[in-house]
Amino acid sequence: MTIEIILGLPHLADGALLATARRLQAPVLISANCLSRWRKADGWREWAGWRTATLDNAHGLVSLDLDSAGYSMMVRYGGLPWSIADYMALAASYPFRRVSSIDYCCEDGVASHREEVLDRISRTIATNHECFARAGDLGIRDRFMPVLQGRTPDDYVRCLEAIEGMLLPGTVVGIGSMCRRVIHGPEGLVAVVKRLSRVLPVGVRAHAFGVKGDALPYLAPFSRWIASIDSQAFGVAARRDALRRGVAKSDRLVASHMEQWYQRQCGRALAPPVTLPEAADHQARSLGDDDPWERAIADARAQIRELIETGELDHDQITANWVESWAADLFHQRAA
Repeated sequence: MTIEIILGLPHLADGALLATARRLQAPVLISANCLSRWRKADGWREWAGWRTATLDNAHGLVSLDLDSAGYSMMVRYGGLPWSIADYMALAASYPFRRVSSIDYCCEDGVASHREEVLDRISRTIATNHECFARAGDLGIRDRFMPVLQGRTPDDYVRCLEAIEGMLLPGTVVGIGSMCRRVIHGPEGLVAVVKRLSRVLPVGVRAHAFGVKGDALPYLAPFSRWIASIDSQAFGVAARRDALRRGVAKSDRLVASHMEQWYQRQCGRALAPPVTLPEAADHQARSLGDDDPWERAIADARAQIRELIETGELDHDQITANWVESWAADLFHQRAA
């Protein structure tokens, strides 16, 4: 099997980018944010719904996938400005090939410590379940793509096990927090993919978000399990080219880089696979092993995460004071 290369487009304006994607007969992915309307309210930029009319420009594309924009919105705004109901209504408004679940990315720049990574995995599990339920209500469950999150390979497996009920044969599941991940090492791209390849249900394949083209030869040995990757890396190359030449970063310039990038990646996808040597298993040190209070904090977080994953607690209501209060109860129970 050959891994499919998907072009991540920054917008759906009818112009050079869309025309090139049509000519290349390349699958396309867009972020929900490129369909957003914004307005200024009291000096603040406020989300004001969707611009679905621009979807009319997608005619003639081989396919169009929708991503929830979790990383970019977290970096820019500290979170998503729209609700799950808003996002899933957008997902049902157009015949997207795949609609990814809302998820909570775990890159270093967003989740700087281990407990925060675990919190975001639990939130991702909860949003997968809510998006899946809404996809069923909207009649688009066959196009729904669950998303896994984590930092270590075992994180992704835990996330997978928590949503296994929605992974039917033919499902494509997304692997998040990939675009800034190194290829090698115990938490590298290959380690995560290799671990998942051993546990993915029969008939289920994966889409790796934001994987750079130089990783393709290392993913080739796993093409039985990896359905596709997407990237918008050509946009970075176009920006550098524009700065070097002192010209505007026009869609025509970006389209030129996009075509070169796509053809290069298609060639890489057909190149001989590269296999890395087996790496030793990486075990993270458990937090709070030596300190009773830190152990109580870790246990409180674990109990809260479990309630988030089952839908008994709203993840947006959790505060540091609440965690500490919960931990204090555990601490006093154990001291009694």
